[in-house]
Amino acid sequence: MITGETPGTALLLAAAPRGKGRLINATSALSTLAAVPPGSLTQASAGTIIELADPVDQQTVLTRIRAAAAAPGPLSLFLAGQLHLDPRQHRLHLALAGTTSATVRYTGLPWPWLADELKPRRPHTTRVIVDLVAAPDAWQQIRAYGLTLGTGASLHGRVAAPLSRHRPAEPAYLRAVATIWRSGLTPPLADLHAKAAFQTGHAEALFLASDATAAPWPRTAPAPVAMDEDPLTVVFAAAHAGRHGEAAVLAARCEGRAVGLHGPGSPEAIHWLEVRADLAHVAGDPAGSCELWMAAAAARLARRQAMDAPDVVGAVDRAHHQWQQLRDPRRAQELGPGLAALRRRVPGARPGAVEAVQRRLELLHSTPMPHVPDARA
Repeated sequence: MITGETPGTALLLAAAPRGKGRLINATSALSTLAAVPPGSLTQASAGTIIELADPVDQQTVLTRIRAAAAAPGPLSLFLAGQLHLDPRQHRLHLALAGTTSATVRYTGLPWPWLADELKPRRPHTTRVIVDLVAAPDAWQQIRAYGLTLGTGASLHGRVAAPLSRHRPAEPAYLRAVATIWRSGLTPPLADLHAKAAFQTGHAEALFLASDATAAPWPRTAPAPVAMDEDPLTVVFAAAHAGRHGEAAVLAARCEGRAVGLHGPGSPEAIHWLEVRADLAHVAGDPAGSCELWMAAAAARLARRQAMDAPDVVGAVDRAHHQWQQLRDPRRAQELGPGLAALRRRVPGARPGAVEAVQRRLELLHSTPMPHVPDARA
């Protein structure tokens, strides 16, 4: 327990089957995360950090997740482990220490259970950061349909195919996240994800970057885009028809394919990141759009594009515009420091842009935040 004023909760869950079925050294992520400043884990100046290392019983894990989800403050859930497919119901499960391919239905944690526990939480209070390896059958499903958690939480991280039968993978993505935090940096989540993905990407990995929105979660995944259809046309047709959840899933899938084929931080991956930023704007989610445009700008700068390059300036300008549209002072205050840092690097063509961000930030800090009632009350 960390003492302080505003409590948050961080649940660190690392699990993988014992013996030959282990595809990732999941628990090695815990020691790395334990060295991170507690506030980075809990998103608050005070809070509780819970570690679950190689748990065996699915009901025990569910109980811990349920208790963490019931906490009123911000919740961060860090998952390191592996995913398997139930051969009967074709549902994804997070394997636990006692899971085998024959018992996954009874000994693993069904992924929909996790989504259901997080769904009732207040918007923008929950983040899930994952570093997962998917068994071959699960990998094929995730490659085809993506991996989501619905509207209850933002989901960022990496899902990878197994390296080999004889060499478990390492949770390199979570280690990269921890290293960034240990260096003293606290970038916005989208920027943090972009940096970690850039450091740990490889051809057989899918990177996840989805934010919780008010759009409904489709119970069945949208059909894949055919090789004779322009994916961009299909995505924006869905968006303009009001099917924002479907459009977001399709765009995230296209981004994942681009990352898999060309690598994180590639022009192709950045293109789809910017498409997702546009989709968030169309869906009326300025906070999500701002985060994604900031991530796109950071990714272009990481490719050593010039600070006055039109694509870089355009991304920062759009992030700034979306931030100005935010009416939620808490979200504006959360995103403001990251935008201010970008604006100092990329001031743009309009004079006074840096000062404008700073003035609004000062105003936000001097204005009392409105009380937000607990949705569970």
